[in-house]
Amino acid sequence: MLEASGQAVLLEPWFSNRTKSIVKSPKLYIADTGLLCALVNIRSEEALRQSPAAGAVWETFVFAQLRDRERRAGRTGSLFFWRDRTREVDFVVDAGGRLELFEAKWTELPDLGDTVNLDFARNVIGKSRVTAGGVVSRTPNSFPFPNGFRALPVTELG
Repeated sequence: MLEASGQAVLLEPWFSNRTKSIVKSPKLYIADTGLLCALVNIRSEEALRQSPAAGAVWETFVFAQLRDRERRAGRTGSLFFWRDRTREVDFVVDAGGRLELFEAKWTELPDLGDTVNLDFARNVIGKSRVTAGGVVSRTPNSFPFPNGFRALPVTELG
């Protein structure tokens, strides 16, 4: 019922024949971060900052932003996640076989360690297929990492 009413969204995994050990179960997102916060009893910005659920709320917010971006671009069915037995990339955008990889992190200052799963997935999928990617965080300005990924404020997803 929640999915039919648009309150919950299932995000399907991205996989190819080259990646045999991929988990193929969808992830569930609450479509509205306000509803999510109400469900986990977060009632203020301060409560969010102190909550162990802050990362999940941020990931849900980034999901909503990417979903809106893909809709505006006229692409439906282009947003996925990637997971094998031990690693996960929060979001994969597949635009005609060219991929963008994104991690959502609640930090204001992401570091190279936040790109470990992005780098791993890029190597498994194939470097030639991954055109861009980064760590979407609360950083005020984007900046590059040495491995080619970027730290991105959510405002740069549009």
